[in-house]
Amino acid sequence: MARDYYGILGVRRDAGQDEIKKAYRRLARELHPDVNPDPETQERFKEINQAYEVLSDPGKRQMFDLGADPFGSPGGAGAGAAGFGAGFPFSDIMDAFFGGGAGARGPRSRARRGRNATIRVELDLAESGFGTTRELVVDTAVLCEVCHGSGAAAGTHPDTCDMCHGRGEVSQVTRSFLGQVMTARPCPQCGGFGSIIQHPCQECSGDGRVRTRRTIKVRIPAGVEDGTHIQLAGEGEVGPGGGPAGDLFLEIVERPHEIFERRGDDLHCTVQIPMTAAALGTILTVETLDGAEEIDVRPGTQAGQVIPLYARGVQRLNETGRGDLLIHVNVETPNRLDAAQEELLKELAKLRGEERPPGKFSPGQQGFFSRLRDAFNGR
Repeated sequence: MARDYYGILGVRRDAGQDEIKKAYRRLARELHPDVNPDPETQERFKEINQAYEVLSDPGKRQMFDLGADPFGSPGGAGAGAAGFGAGFPFSDIMDAFFGGGAGARGPRSRARRGRNATIRVELDLAESGFGTTRELVVDTAVLCEVCHGSGAAAGTHPDTCDMCHGRGEVSQVTRSFLGQVMTARPCPQCGGFGSIIQHPCQECSGDGRVRTRRTIKVRIPAGVEDGTHIQLAGEGEVGPGGGPAGDLFLEIVERPHEIFERRGDDLHCTVQIPMTAAALGTILTVETLDGAEEIDVRPGTQAGQVIPLYARGVQRLNETGRGDLLIHVNVETPNRLDAAQEELLKELAKLRGEERPPGKFSPGQQGFFSRLRDAFNGR
């Protein structure tokens, strides 16, 4: 009675069974002779097994708490610790190392989930902006209509494996200083399925599925853009053994537009106007996704100015409303003038006092020598 079984497992005296089992499994993994073969570890391993044998048994735990000998029954402590009798927790050791008791897994199912598939869908800007419907041709695996996924030929069925007797695994007993240890592994004859297909289906060669080409109709929502992925649940490949189908993903590829550049839900384009139109103002007819529209270019419009057309962009994905169309104005300066045009411009420059206009630097703009000085100064 000199041993403190609670202290050996590192738990409180009022610890519940779950806490005791958790502490034991943690120590069993750390101190198992296969992990730490030194003699001291082996003695410690025997101690935690003896402690767990007492504390996991309500009757022995009560006797220990009352100060009595929990191994007072025939066989003594040696039967419980050294001899590993009926009370030795083999199943808990197996749980600690393999996550479950030996033989608890059972046969594997032949039916497994199918793989996902991805196809690329090319769209024009109007199709991605406003949505569209497409018919897609998909090469994929579908359920075999002859065997309906079982993999066995018509009129036959899988036979129970005579090696594992349908369990899907075989057990092996090995001896060690701990005693007899039983381990389980998948049956090598049936591959863990518990049954063998003696007469495979000729249509699918026992796989339960065949490859075919099918056409599906899909709705592309408005507002998708280049790189968007659309998930179609259950439209992928049927799994082996008639398992559930995976998903089909559509990867959107948006073709470049000859006029518009898309940035999110907004569209951008550039228009060229002569300097006279920029100075005097004009009315321009521009193309939009909704057709041609007129815009008012105000007098004094500068190069680089942006004229917005609200709600003329792309439909927002899964939301209401649309983005904007932003028209960037580029002012053209003539590089060839006839004599009359040149005379008129000179007269205009004289009237505006711009025959020899002073250069104006905006903040952040630097001359050549300033940039050269900053480069040498490491700015």
